[in-house]
Amino acid sequence: MNKNVDSMDRLDPLDCKMIGLLQKDGRMSNTAMAQALGISEYTVRTRLKRIIDSGIIRIVARANPIDLGFTFSGNLKIHIDLKKTKHVLAKLSQIDNLTWIALTTGSTDLDVDFAVRSMNELQTLIFDKISKIEGVLSTETSLMVDLIKDKNDYGTAWD
Repeated sequence: MNKNVDSMDRLDPLDCKMIGLLQKDGRMSNTAMAQALGISEYTVRTRLKRIIDSGIIRIVARANPIDLGFTFSGNLKIHIDLKKTKHVLAKLSQIDNLTWIALTTGSTDLDVDFAVRSMNELQTLIFDKISKIEGVLSTETSLMVDLIKDKNDYGTAWD
């Protein structure tokens, strides 16, 4: 993930339109995108490669973890010793069950999403993996009961 990068320096209006199309249909072909935008397939291919290689976007398959067999999916709010932020983030990044990690402001320091197959796996995740990381002070767990909205076609800030 790119940090503290002004993407506008690297994106122009055509790039933003391409990203918007991919947010609606990540499987859209370069040819279809070129036709929709009135440009050549070569232009789409080269621009898309640059955008992906820079880390601005990733093209992935998204799904509801529960539909994929994970019994529990949810969110952890983690309080940490801020002097150990880099250490905690490095350790958390190594845990496979964690699907999203964000450094946040407000009442907690980290916002983390997870997916596990069982209550035993959830217990191991929280008590044996996360809580034992030096610098983790406390965790608060919320379990997903149902996925109501999963919006990914929000465009760019320059649309």
